[in-house]
Amino acid sequence: MQNTSNLHLPATEKNLWGWINGFIGVVIFSASLPATRVAVQAFDPVFLTFARASIAGVLALCILALLNAKRPGRSQLLSLLIVAIGVVVGFPLLTALALQHVSSAHSIIFLGLLPLCTAAFGVLRAGEHPRPTFWLFSVLGSALVIAFALSQGLTANPKGDVLMLLAVLICGLGYAEGAKLSKTLGGWQVISWALALSLPLMGALAWLSAPASFAGIRPSAWFSLAYISLFSMLIGFFFWYRGLAQGGIAAVSQLQLLQPFFGLALAATFLHETVTLGMFGITGAVVVCVVAAKKFAM
Repeated sequence: MQNTSNLHLPATEKNLWGWINGFIGVVIFSASLPATRVAVQAFDPVFLTFARASIAGVLALCILALLNAKRPGRSQLLSLLIVAIGVVVGFPLLTALALQHVSSAHSIIFLGLLPLCTAAFGVLRAGEHPRPTFWLFSVLGSALVIAFALSQGLTANPKGDVLMLLAVLICGLGYAEGAKLSKTLGGWQVISWALALSLPLMGALAWLSAPASFAGIRPSAWFSLAYISLFSMLIGFFFWYRGLAQGGIAAVSQLQLLQPFFGLALAATFLHETVTLGMFGITGAVVVCVVAAKKFAM
């Protein structure tokens, strides 16, 4: 099945749908960390990572079969492996481990660096040469996040901060590689094939790491597992990659800058976590740096 998201639409309408689909994807992703925070209170983070990937992988395999999706070529397998390492295993596992040490509100601050990491890896993969101003704002944004993490040293666990930084780096790589591959394979096919190819290993590891009993696990934990499996791992990427294809990667990817704000609001609303003005201030400053870095990227 070919990717038809860009076909038979006027340029203006296609661009509008790109922003709409991208926005929906960002909203879906914004609930990932709060939902993971709830889930890790009941499930081991290692099992949680393998379980969510397995559930999403089974659904992705069914979708690929039903839609008779185009199979990836041999030359595309390495890119799919990078996507799988970045967004199927790496980011979910590292964030689940981090959320054992820090609140979801604290961890969401680090998502302000995700667009920058995606852009940086996109630059490396595409061989582009950004202006020096790009790197200036890149370093400034990173410094703001590190300064915030250090300022929370008395109340936050440094281990959680390190894990979140690693999670953002590996996720940025997975996003950039997926965006590059989607130009030839198709947007929704990229995440579906990455999940499907990971399924045998993820399923086996989920089985081996499963707890002896699931008794006593609250409904909120099961709901959170379902959300991060169905939406964060699969459905969100359908909207996200379609938006990138319709509206352009450089333009639509800036919608990621809204993710920390949505995430903080969700954490405060549903988890009753403390969200300070300082968190919003740092997030806003990071957003400004990322917007400026994007502007001077080319």
